[in-house]
Amino acid sequence: MTDLQTRLEAACRIATEASPVALQRFRGALDVESKADESPVTIADKETERAIRTALEAAFPGETIFGEEFGQTGTQNEIWIVDPIDGTRSFITGLPLFGMLLGYVAEGAVKLGVINMPALGELYAGAHGIGATMNGAPISVSNSQSLSSARLLLNEADKMAVDAPTQFSRMITAGALRRLGADCYPHALVASGHADAVVDYGLQPYDYLPVAAVVEAAGGVMTDWEGNALTLTSDGRTLTAATPELHSDLLELVRL
Repeated sequence: MTDLQTRLEAACRIATEASPVALQRFRGALDVESKADESPVTIADKETERAIRTALEAAFPGETIFGEEFGQTGTQNEIWIVDPIDGTRSFITGLPLFGMLLGYVAEGAVKLGVINMPALGELYAGAHGIGATMNGAPISVSNSQSLSSARLLLNEADKMAVDAPTQFSRMITAGALRRLGADCYPHALVASGHADAVVDYGLQPYDYLPVAAVVEAAGGVMTDWEGNALTLTSDGRTLTAATPELHSDLLELVRL
C-alpha cells in the first residue's frame, strides 16, 4: 500500500502540473454553461479535471476518483477527490482567487489535501501526521481562542442570508474583523495563520474534504455546523477555526 507521504507528494506534483491547463483559459473568452444545480461550468473546469484524472490514473492505477465534473470512476473505498476549479464564478469574472483541490479519503476520513491557487502561485498541502506547508514551507494556524478578537471570514454570505437569516444576523457583527468571501482560499488563510475562522455554506464533498485535511494538518479544526467530523455525506455547512476554543464559539454562533 502506498504510504501517505508518497501520496501527498504525488498530489502536489499533479496539482502543480495541472495549473497551466487552467491558467491558459483564465481571463480568456469562455462559453459558460449551467449545470443541473444552476452552478456554472466552463471548458477550463472540464479540461483541468481531465488532466488531473489522467495523472492520478497513471500514478495510482485502478484507484477510485470522484470529481466535480465527471463523477466517480471505480468502486474502491479509498477515493481521490477532485475539484478542478474551486470558484468557477471567480474564474469567470477574472478574480485570481479560484483554487484547485485534491484530497484522498480512506477508512471514511480524509487523509490528505491540496489547495492549489494557480493564479497566485501558492500551493497549500497537508496530511494527517505529516503537517501542513505552503510552497514547501511549514505553516500553522494562529492561537486565536476567542471569537470576539478573531479575524472571521464568511463564505457564501448571500446564500446564508437567505437560508439561515437568524445565524447570519449574528455573523455580520461577530469577530473583531469580518470579510465576505467564497471558495477555498479563506480556509487556506486560516491554515497559514492569516485569518482565524471561516463559516461556510452549501458545499459539496470535493469542496470541503481536501480543505479540511489542510486545515487540520496545520493544527486547526474543521467540522460541520453541529460539530461533527466531515465525511462524504456531510450537509455542506462547515466551520473552520484555528483552535478548539474558537471552534466552540463558532458552534454557539450558528446554533439556532
